[in-house]
Amino acid sequence: MTGACYLLETKGKKILVDCGAYQGEGVEEKNREPFLFNPKEIDWVILTHAHLDHIGRLPKLIKEGFEGKIFSTLPTRDFTKLILEDSVKILEEKARKAGILPLFGFNEMDQVMRHFEAVEYHEVKKLAWGISFKFYDAGHVLGSAIAEIEAEGKKIVFSGDLGNAAMPLLPEPDQIKEADYIIVESTYGDRNHESLLESKDMIENAVEDAVARRGVLMIPSFALERAQQIIYYLNDLVERKRIPQIPVFLDSPLACSMTDVYKKYFRYYSNEAKKRIESGDDIFKFPGLVFSASGRDSKKINAVDPPKIIIAGSGMSQGGRIVHHEQRYLPDEKSILLLVAYQAQGTIGRKISDGAKSVEIFDQPVEAKAEVRKISGYSSHADQKFLMEWIAGFQKPVCAADKKKKGRVKKVFVVHGEEKPAATLAGLIRDELGIEAVAAKEGQEEKL
Repeated sequence: MTGACYLLETKGKKILVDCGAYQGEGVEEKNREPFLFNPKEIDWVILTHAHLDHIGRLPKLIKEGFEGKIFSTLPTRDFTKLILEDSVKILEEKARKAGILPLFGFNEMDQVMRHFEAVEYHEVKKLAWGISFKFYDAGHVLGSAIAEIEAEGKKIVFSGDLGNAAMPLLPEPDQIKEADYIIVESTYGDRNHESLLESKDMIENAVEDAVARRGVLMIPSFALERAQQIIYYLNDLVERKRIPQIPVFLDSPLACSMTDVYKKYFRYYSNEAKKRIESGDDIFKFPGLVFSASGRDSKKINAVDPPKIIIAGSGMSQGGRIVHHEQRYLPDEKSILLLVAYQAQGTIGRKISDGAKSVEIFDQPVEAKAEVRKISGYSSHADQKFLMEWIAGFQKPVCAADKKKKGRVKKVFVVHGEEKPAATLAGLIRDELGIEAVAAKEGQEEKL
């Protein structure tokens, strides 16, 4: 169901960590429901990253009276503007069809951006007497952050969404040594990803098979991070002549704009990616790659004969340009649908992933005869193994002589995952790490 939003009350102040939108079938109307708090009483908002399920209700927060500052990294600030602009267009279209007012418009979006203040990783930001926070690199998307908040002599760590340590474009998530309480995501709390080598082989095989069949390789992709990761890998495969040069279309105006932000903030990249850039490699450019930003460019893709690769949003096939391509090519047995993103319950992508033989697109049934393949190794979320290792890292003493620090974590709250992965991860934390852990529920209150 998503919609990350956590309220911390301390010393008479109220801090909101993320303010995300609900996503998925049957839950979007929850975005119109009142907040479980008074927006006028919130002093500050701290954003972990710019995915819609972490920022999507910021305009609603502003509209209902929030007047404080919004803190984020520089890339998160820039991504937020792009994602909210895109959301306004989608919301206005949905509202028009439903005959209702949109949840928010460009005016509220512009107001949101005026509240931003950028904070660098590891910079201590003092909010008030005895209250401060610090960002650490979460390795999830460019500029994503783990938020460590100190207040009343306690440290509370919000993981945000932790990145997949195997991905080379961004650094691994920072390991924090100390915390009294941890709020950790659990998207993949019940499973592990393939290895990076397996994932590279799988995408290479998918390209080669599409070429051999003269079919279309469709890759539904989130505009932020996943699209850039896929291009980064295809660039590597093309340059090493591991795959033939065929047309590759990034068919997403939002992903094209996101890629420009990536180019702007290359200092946030991993050392491996920085070295490639320093060697003269343009990691977002290779023969055959076409950025299809405009609607006219998108329509031209249909005129290009297979084999070809189409990368387009949305990542769960709930909208965007990918559904036009799926409507056209899903019935084609020669084509391949490669799922490289998490597919939430109720989405078209999840239905296809679960083996549906037909799905409804634009109110019309579409046969799903194309081969469906899944790669979890490209996920920008940490898997169960890494989540457990990251939490276990808090148990380590600061130095060998300082044994008193060991076991300092008092409780872990498992959030931001479906019921099964959240419960599984909480159980493992209790059983294997000996730390009290619970799968938190919406609206749950805790005194720390």
